[in-house]
Amino acid sequence: MGEPATRHRLLISLVLVAVLALSGRLVWVQGLDASARAQEAVDQRTVTRPIHALRGDITDRDGTVLASSVQRYDLWVNQTQVDEYLQNSKTAEVTGVKAAAKELAPVLGWSVSDTEEALTGDAGFSYLRKNVEPAVRDAAIGLGIPGIGADPVAERIYPAGSVAGNVLGFVGDGGEALAGTELSFDDELAGTDGKTTYERGAQGQIIPTGKQETTPAVDGSDVVLTLDRDLQWKAQQVIASSVEQWGATGGSAVAYKPSTGEVLALAEYPTYDPNSPGEADAEDLGNRSISSVFEPGSTGKLFTIAAAIEEGKVTPESEYEVPYEMYFEGERIKDSHSHPDQRLTLAGVLKNSSNVGTVQISETLSPEVRHDYLLAFGLGQKTGVELPGESAGIVHPASEWTGRTRYTTSFGQGYSVNALQMVSAVGTFANDGVRVQPSLISGVREDDGSVRPLGEPERTRVVSSETAETMQLLMDNAVDDETSSAAVPGYAIAGKTGTAQVPDGTYTASFIGFAPADDPGIVVGVFLFGLDTFISGSRAAAPAFSELTTFALQNQGIAPTGQPGRQLENEW
Repeated sequence: MGEPATRHRLLISLVLVAVLALSGRLVWVQGLDASARAQEAVDQRTVTRPIHALRGDITDRDGTVLASSVQRYDLWVNQTQVDEYLQNSKTAEVTGVKAAAKELAPVLGWSVSDTEEALTGDAGFSYLRKNVEPAVRDAAIGLGIPGIGADPVAERIYPAGSVAGNVLGFVGDGGEALAGTELSFDDELAGTDGKTTYERGAQGQIIPTGKQETTPAVDGSDVVLTLDRDLQWKAQQVIASSVEQWGATGGSAVAYKPSTGEVLALAEYPTYDPNSPGEADAEDLGNRSISSVFEPGSTGKLFTIAAAIEEGKVTPESEYEVPYEMYFEGERIKDSHSHPDQRLTLAGVLKNSSNVGTVQISETLSPEVRHDYLLAFGLGQKTGVELPGESAGIVHPASEWTGRTRYTTSFGQGYSVNALQMVSAVGTFANDGVRVQPSLISGVREDDGSVRPLGEPERTRVVSSETAETMQLLMDNAVDDETSSAAVPGYAIAGKTGTAQVPDGTYTASFIGFAPADDPGIVVGVFLFGLDTFISGSRAAAPAFSELTTFALQNQGIAPTGQPGRQLENEW
């Protein structure tokens, strides 16, 4: 009898222990740990989703939009809820997924079978179509299909297509900045994303009484360029036509306001449409005007002559005997074309673009002095323009100007530049001897519509006012306004051609000038790269300069001064 009683007491003890344990656990869960368990449940059903900010616009100087973000939506589905569609309808012949697919297919532009497949399953969240227009979103949501939702997103568009594409840059599929102004000013353009947090039920639906918090997105600021859209368009048309006409591999055209440093046009060919950058060749996605470097050729004579004038070594009337070829310390220097001996003034040396005469002028200065002037004109260093990928070019130290290089540097060979550098440097003569750092950005547009500048351009006095005026006179004399292919009807033009051979055997032809010659308002440079044969800048680039400058003067409202082109004595 004892043994059963013992077992009975043991069983009762075990039951009591179990009851106490369960009771303790229940007290813990329902009492002491209730808040933690409740918070855990809330956390499990809480969802946080981003609200994407719209990128700011990029506009031209007059507010014309060149890049913008438009509202789009990503459509999504909670597949577990679609079966509820029309379940309570007394008239519907088909309900659930099949009915939903039939209604939704034409909205999405899909077949009914493909739509049905997308709606079928047990996924709480999956995308249907991304980046749809508001009308598509409204039509889809308007069907009232359970589980269909939409998130706002943005699509980047470029209304002017390829106009200024190389300046604007582009963004990736996820909205990340990848090139051009989009990349350089991403901090200003991007804005700050917001977020929305809510509780959802087992079927993925929002719980109306649950916790909901929203932090709105802050859209990006608008960035205002110095470019003029119409002038940019014309520059692209002109350079494209010239490249095709002369069989060049590429070209650049620059329009620059010398008094402010504003770049009014920065054109490339080949170029690309930032709406579809993937269709362009990779080498065309940059900006040749700042990334491609070349020897300037005869336009470099301007800097040699300006330095000699500034140093008081020469005047426009200085006299030179100029043969077709001449030896300097055993180095043979020759002009581009054979000619009998000439008796030229300095003005005549520039007008005839004589290499031999320019070397004679350069020998009045030490290599160190000439080197320092090249740097002062901004060569061999980045312009600081607000675009990625700029090359500084190469100006070797004067100590390395040995042998032939000592002489070739005087007429634009033996160092390399980019197109914008050259236009900015020549702009020094058009701006009283002061070089102004070029800029593509006017500033950031504020909420009140005003434009907040992002700093002042650096200004460097390179030569005196008197030397700058003399250079204007010499460059005016170098262009015959009656016969030159660079001429612009009604305006006196000052300018200089350039042609240089590239190490790969091709040639670069250019023309840089400004107008009006006696009161410069704009500087224009045209550059053609990769010419198979020697084609002078006066033949290939000057006509394009004339066409672009004619348009630019009218576009910018720069009236002629009424003064005819000035002529100097070119021979003695």
